[in-house]
Amino acid sequence: MIGKLKGVIDAIGEDHLVLDVHGVGYLVHCSSRTLQRLPGTGEAAVLAIETHVREDMIRLYGFRSEAEREWFRLLQSVQGVGAKVALGILAVLEPGEVAQAVASGDKAAIARGPGVGPKLAARIISELKDKAPAATPIDPSLARVAEAGSEEGAAPSTVADAVSALVNLGYPQMQASAAVAAAMKSAGEDATTQVLIRLGLRELAR
Repeated sequence: MIGKLKGVIDAIGEDHLVLDVHGVGYLVHCSSRTLQRLPGTGEAAVLAIETHVREDMIRLYGFRSEAEREWFRLLQSVQGVGAKVALGILAVLEPGEVAQAVASGDKAAIARGPGVGPKLAARIISELKDKAPAATPIDPSLARVAEAGSEEGAAPSTVADAVSALVNLGYPQMQASAAVAAAMKSAGEDATTQVLIRLGLRELAR
């Protein structure tokens, strides 16, 4: 199975690109958001790859981050969501925004994806609210700040509530605390719980 490809972009289509890896051109399907953010033809690129193997074909899907690929996998675990719909959702929402929509029950945000109606959006939120992908590592210095605040018992209720929300989504306690600490550092001590959750999810999705 192919998990990552590093090469030179040979061509870019409407929903795919051809990546030249040592003279072999791999056709990789991507969301429109991913294609827009990649460098141009002739430039180097690295993509996380999800390989789908069927009796009659092998299809590669490319992503700019592991978090995006993980949400692509999770979305397809929901009945009625295939690769096309999952890519459509990731074309209109960043991984952190998908996580935020699932956490807050924002069906309207999920329904922005092509082919996603209200019922499917509700099903996605219901089935994925306890299955958020594992977080990427957080800056150790921020983790120490979060840990110190927790030990001193000085965390305000907004911070505690934000950390609790991220933990309920499936993120480890330490990483959730570090993400909220980073969020509070950028948003200020007067930030609301919802702001801290949103910024914390953005940190975790990096």
